[in-house]
Amino acid sequence: MVNLGRTCFEKTFKPLRKYLREGFRDSLRVFVSGGAGGNGLPKFGGIGGNGGNVIVEAKEGITLENVFKQNRTKRYVAQAGKNASHNFILGTPGENVVFEVPVGVSVLTDLRKKLGHLTGELNVEGEQLTVAKGGIGGHVKNGFLGSKGQSYSIKLDLKLIADIGLVGFPNAGKSTLLSAISEAKPKVASYPFTTVKPHLGIINYDDFRQISMADLPGLIEGAYANKGMGHQFLKHIERTKLLLMLVDINGFQLGPKYSFRSCLETVMLLTKELELYNEELLKKPSVLVINKMDTEGSVEKYKEIKPHLLNFKDFVSTYEENMRPNNVLKFADIIAISAKENEKDVKTLKNKLRILLDVMSEMQDSEQVDIYSATKESFREKGPTFV
Repeated sequence: MVNLGRTCFEKTFKPLRKYLREGFRDSLRVFVSGGAGGNGLPKFGGIGGNGGNVIVEAKEGITLENVFKQNRTKRYVAQAGKNASHNFILGTPGENVVFEVPVGVSVLTDLRKKLGHLTGELNVEGEQLTVAKGGIGGHVKNGFLGSKGQSYSIKLDLKLIADIGLVGFPNAGKSTLLSAISEAKPKVASYPFTTVKPHLGIINYDDFRQISMADLPGLIEGAYANKGMGHQFLKHIERTKLLLMLVDINGFQLGPKYSFRSCLETVMLLTKELELYNEELLKKPSVLVINKMDTEGSVEKYKEIKPHLLNFKDFVSTYEENMRPNNVLKFADIIAISAKENEKDVKTLKNKLRILLDVMSEMQDSEQVDIYSATKESFREKGPTFV
């Protein structure tokens, strides 16, 4: 009877989906507590030792999954300071607790306030940030009573660092492109949202040059307001050097309940989502790639939309204000490819991406140079010079 009661009234929990149990982890909540200060000794004016601090240190080559596995309790508590005594008038300070986190981590409180300096990010290996300060040891001004250390939960938030970030609606072919252009093996299927965790691919060149490309979960309309994968996706875009917007030449429809969006409308709405999340993203160098050029009628469709893409600001002005962005991305190049069927297309794209990143690297230190114009010029075919 007891067992039956437990079966009927015990709360049941659904097991986590596989993709939530495994793979890429981009956030981790942990508890941190500074050590308490030791008590002083009024009779001899003894001063208690200060409590230890909890410190995070940036390290290359590790992930938040590594951080979690090294301490599954997710608790970091520093040592308390020693009390003053007859033999030790000055109490010994408590030892600090230092734990390593990946380079690129932001440290946030539960109220989303960033700790530390203005950006709240640890971007250099060896950089440290005190996340919980220890209490002050007891002395004459506090009645010789040591104070408690800071104690709260923090969130370690990681933004993926990559040279190129793939931007697109679900089923645009991002995973197919990543697997074709690099050695990454993301899941590829003919239905939306096959990518539920970020994938990082490395593009290798014959001269051993390497470029990193991130395939991130597909956006949907309203992603800026955290719909769908929302902020889980968009935050990673901020830490890429180049945006590669990938769209389907045939347009996109998420499902029967959603409106069909043409190829041009897809570009416009993706731009709108980026702008609503962070308008600074529209200042990043970008490339537009029109995919699935192996499908029937794709060549004719591309010829029809190409003039509008070259004068995209005029095109978006014909739409209602709630759909069109205030500004548009300046694409350094527009490339039509078939990521699935045409290796030559993929190779051409691969070379153009390298050229663009090289030009950006050369120009980034000069405030006088227009990176967009410089990259646009680098893609022009140059013929022989006649004298």
